[in-house]
Amino acid sequence: MTLYYLLVSIIPAFLVRCDANSDTIPTTVGEDLTTPYIEADISEAYEAFNRHLLHPERKLYMRDTEAQTAVGAIWTQAIYWDMAMNAFKKTNSGAHKQLITDIYQGNHDHYDRFNWDNGKVWFIYDDIMWWVISLARGYELTKNEDYLRLSESGFERVWSGSPVVGDGGSYDSVEGGMYWQWNQRNPSQPKDGGGKMACINYPTVIAAMTLYKVTKNSDYFLKAKKIYAWASENLFDKQLGAVADSKHGSNTPNWKTHVYNQATCIGAAVMLYEETKEQRYLDEAVLAADYTFHTMSGDMQLLPYEGGEEQGIYTAIFAQYIIRLIEDCDKPAYLPWLRRTINYGWHYRDKTRGLMGKNYTKQVESTDVVSCYDASGIPALMLVCPPLSGANEAVDR
Repeated sequence: MTLYYLLVSIIPAFLVRCDANSDTIPTTVGEDLTTPYIEADISEAYEAFNRHLLHPERKLYMRDTEAQTAVGAIWTQAIYWDMAMNAFKKTNSGAHKQLITDIYQGNHDHYDRFNWDNGKVWFIYDDIMWWVISLARGYELTKNEDYLRLSESGFERVWSGSPVVGDGGSYDSVEGGMYWQWNQRNPSQPKDGGGKMACINYPTVIAAMTLYKVTKNSDYFLKAKKIYAWASENLFDKQLGAVADSKHGSNTPNWKTHVYNQATCIGAAVMLYEETKEQRYLDEAVLAADYTFHTMSGDMQLLPYEGGEEQGIYTAIFAQYIIRLIEDCDKPAYLPWLRRTINYGWHYRDKTRGLMGKNYTKQVESTDVVSCYDASGIPALMLVCPPLSGANEAVDR
């Protein structure tokens, strides 16, 4: 093991770059000393995630491997549902199709039947919007009308507010952009702190574009363009590709960067590019992806992690949207970076349970308590990122 770390520290991170319209993207990353994952590993990793963290009766993901009653955060359950949909897309198996139904039903029953007017259960705008996205995606895949009905009603609840809760909605019709939350003590008053977070603005674009795709209602498309324009001007560094965490009033944006905000910026831009073919959207998607690789991924060239409890899920969200840039916009040169991250995470898994953590260079022990958030990242990447088919990958540009 000592020799391994010595080799990692001295091997130079050789990068070959190629033209990608407005910027450059990597085609190779530093030498990977782990064993490349294979197709069978993907099934093993996802099955281990479900076996140890999905409650067999409640059909909810438990907070961690020792939780008796505590479940994962409400918004992250939507991401786990996305993973089940990606598994079904990959395998077309009856088991994964049933898993989609089961996870939906478990969340439906636990979270007041998706009653968006329950301000105690659904108490933050972005919690609702993550589910709006997943429900629209669920309808797109299964044609279940309940999913579409809930997705559309959830979008309207966030955009315009709830007469039951008494809030005026997330959208700021005067200054633009979306607020993260309403004033819990007095919903009819202005939002607490005036915070307009990236985690509500870019997901709103993705939700609107997904709903536009399945309904052809142009109102969703217009709203998507409107919110993206605000976010691009107020939360996006057009030189670096960094996505700010938030903006409060007229203050300078908070330029703390997070992988999931980079992810939803990429996803929003890609969806608008696909619809409009306007180059500026693709340029911003590439710039955001490049920043995540060149600046945020560090010398090890692995997706980074953060210390907060729920932040382990950020890689799973990144997986959902970076693959759209790769596949829909013909940018396969990001694949070696994602595969490198997967290889390291899989290498350091707990060999007994098959679970992985969010620090992809740290061994997970069989005695470790592993959260659903931390365990989700690598399986989510695996479900969308095909393994290397040969010893060497040639990137055809």
